[in-house]
Amino acid sequence: MNSGKNNHYDYDVIIIGAGIGGLVCGCYLAKAGMKVLIAEQHHKPGGYCTSFKRRGFTFDAAAHSFGSYRKDGNMRRILEALDLDKRIKITRYTPSDIIISPDYKVTFWADTDRTVRELQNAFPEESKSISNFIEYLTTSKPIDFAVLRKKTFKELLDQYFRNEKLKAILSIPILGNGALPPSLISAFTGAKIFTEFILDGGYYAGDCMQALPDTLAERFKELGGTLKTSCLVKRIKVKDNEAKGVALENGKDFSAKYVISNSDARQTFLKLLGNKIVKKDILHKIDSMTPSLSIFILYLGIDKPPKSLPEPGTNVWFLPDYNIDDLYLSAKNMTTEIKYFMMRFSPDKKTILAFANAPFKNKDFWHSNKPKFIDTFIKNIEINLVPGLSTRVVYKDAATPYTLYRYTLNYNGAAYGWATFPSQLFTPELKSTTPIKGLFLTGHWTTHTQGIPGVAYLGYDVAKLILKKEKIYKK
Repeated sequence: MNSGKNNHYDYDVIIIGAGIGGLVCGCYLAKAGMKVLIAEQHHKPGGYCTSFKRRGFTFDAAAHSFGSYRKDGNMRRILEALDLDKRIKITRYTPSDIIISPDYKVTFWADTDRTVRELQNAFPEESKSISNFIEYLTTSKPIDFAVLRKKTFKELLDQYFRNEKLKAILSIPILGNGALPPSLISAFTGAKIFTEFILDGGYYAGDCMQALPDTLAERFKELGGTLKTSCLVKRIKVKDNEAKGVALENGKDFSAKYVISNSDARQTFLKLLGNKIVKKDILHKIDSMTPSLSIFILYLGIDKPPKSLPEPGTNVWFLPDYNIDDLYLSAKNMTTEIKYFMMRFSPDKKTILAFANAPFKNKDFWHSNKPKFIDTFIKNIEINLVPGLSTRVVYKDAATPYTLYRYTLNYNGAAYGWATFPSQLFTPELKSTTPIKGLFLTGHWTTHTQGIPGVAYLGYDVAKLILKKEKIYKK
């Protein structure tokens, strides 16, 4: 540490994982003068928020937009605090989301009042309830959402609405972005997805999403931090129930006063720590928890955009019927058919990204079935949303759940960390502080949050905990 307090350590803080949460946490700590190492097993920072190039096309790997960049939103506050709001161009695309169902086309605009009017025009008998629901989501204080922790999102919807088709339309982005139907997902998580992804969504970083982690990584290094990519942590070193540093796969060891794991919690406790360090009841709890579903992501390069494509930067959700529970089961038990999905025409007007919730299965299943899924997915989009699409495709590929596992080592390629059942929300064993002194958790595997804004906030929050311990925290 620059103050000299911890000069007998190699680093003051070592962060495992250069996802958005780890990068934000590292930037805050480095800005405060701490000596910080971020160790990332992938060859680039970002986790799921990365981009790649193939045959002249640029694709976002998984994360394709983010939310909470309104004036008082978490992402705006964090980027401003790190002096990055002017360095990275943030564009908001509107409409952010369109939902296509057998009977309706509902659009979510940057103008919330316009969104409300559109919903009311489609469902006039629910007009007052729509106003009340949106007002509740947009004006409630964070503490007001605490009552939703033990409820399901279905219970919340049932408080406001009677029309089952409207409830299904409001639920499809929750299913897609949370990988659970309203009958199973926590109302807290569902409400947060709705406010931060849908009502304040559609934001995009630079020319591709890789710009966000790259800019954070650049700032981290400017502040004196050290980022090591292609650097796999093999073990968290613990002595007398206190974190002492990490051991790397390449045989190198680094000591630190604090260790922060921004990686899969199963990997953290079961592998990097293990049963000689972690109490059996904690290991049993973590081993018994359910991860979220993964996703199958389609990447298409096109030579000329069909006229039927939506506006660039808009997420289009295809809802084939109104039985959300059945749609969830079709994804959970997927064999060959993708029923519901999200499609997005990229801002550069050259590529299409589409995704559907999917089970992990295994490496062999996806190796054998990936080409079939690609072709049937394209056909599904062509039949239901974009006629003539297949004639415009000049490049096609996909990321399977196994691909996502390789990106991040997330257990079963989980897209959203733990499945956010009410029973798994705010699990005591997975809060930011741990029973091991000096070891902290951040990221979506803490069961506290989801999405880019959520993990960014947790990164900030963990940095704040450490800076308070060091008595150098400033608001």
